[in-house]
Amino acid sequence: QVHLVESGGGLVQAGGSLRLSCAASGSILSINAMGWYRQAPGKQRELVATITSGGSTNYADSVKGRFTISRDNAKNTVYLQMNSLKLEDTAVYYCNAEVRSVATMGALRNYWGQGTQVTVSS
Repeated sequence: QVHLVESGGGLVQAGGSLRLSCAASGSILSINAMGWYRQAPGKQRELVATITSGGSTNYADSVKGRFTISRDNAKNTVYLQMNSLKLEDTAVYYCNAEVRSVATMGALRNYWGQGTQVTVSS
């Protein structure tokens, strides 16, 4: 079984910064892409940023230049540094990972974390 656990959410004023972390655990053989998605009230879940195992990154236009995704492959952990936060960044942020594990006999599966709330106030 594979689990993703996010941390680092909270309440911050507009213009401030937060750093999210997501650690994957379990019978992991390898992790391909990892990423962050978010879902605001009444809206669909949307991509924020992704990073491959080789370090290539992709960002939503709305966060380019403000957010930075990174990962520590040795720790099976992905991070999201969020700077210059705006009111519209308020959402539940979800971690996602494409994982090969012993439990799936090496088959690639997609996993989600439980989500962490980020609230930006004026």
